[in-house]
Amino acid sequence: MGRPRAEDVKVSTPQRILEAAEKVFAEQGFGPAKLADIAEQAGIRRPSLLYHFKSKEELYQATVQRAFSNLGGVLQAAMFMDGSFEERLLATADRYADFLGENVQVARIVLRELLDAKGPGPGTDILMNQVAPLVDAVEAFIETQGDAIVVEGPPIRARLMSVAATLIVRAAAYGDVRDTLWGPQPHASALSRATFLRQ
Repeated sequence: MGRPRAEDVKVSTPQRILEAAEKVFAEQGFGPAKLADIAEQAGIRRPSLLYHFKSKEELYQATVQRAFSNLGGVLQAAMFMDGSFEERLLATADRYADFLGENVQVARIVLRELLDAKGPGPGTDILMNQVAPLVDAVEAFIETQGDAIVVEGPPIRARLMSVAATLIVRAAAYGDVRDTLWGPQPHASALSRATFLRQ
């Protein structure tokens, strides 16, 4: 495998590594994924990868942290944009679904971690340190700002996780299965409206 020509490389090496790692970890999971495969996908050799990321664990943490940092920015922008609570809630749901649609690997990594997190380790750390704070932020947004129009029902967190899980499983599914089971659209705002808002 030859090195990419300088004029062909428009993305920095660490960025290429993270993008390649996201694909490989999503397809294979943390355990089976090989650094050599990630390096090949990034167009570099394994020693070059290890120059930027000292271990598979470090690369995995960086990959997931980048994904959830990006998702957090998307959700924060929607929750705090101008508009009514209803407009902001529905925009948050739509942007979450759009993010997952554009970053299918993130959805697949989260599903793998939900299934693989058996105790202390990278999976549990990711769920507790990356996913839980995002859920906390959206839950607080709904509880503090939606008081007047949020319908009573099961706890907000349970309803929030129901919508979020539906959208993440849909995004992680492959095309034919996804469209057969859920249809061609995620219907994020419609699900959120029916789950949270007085009709």
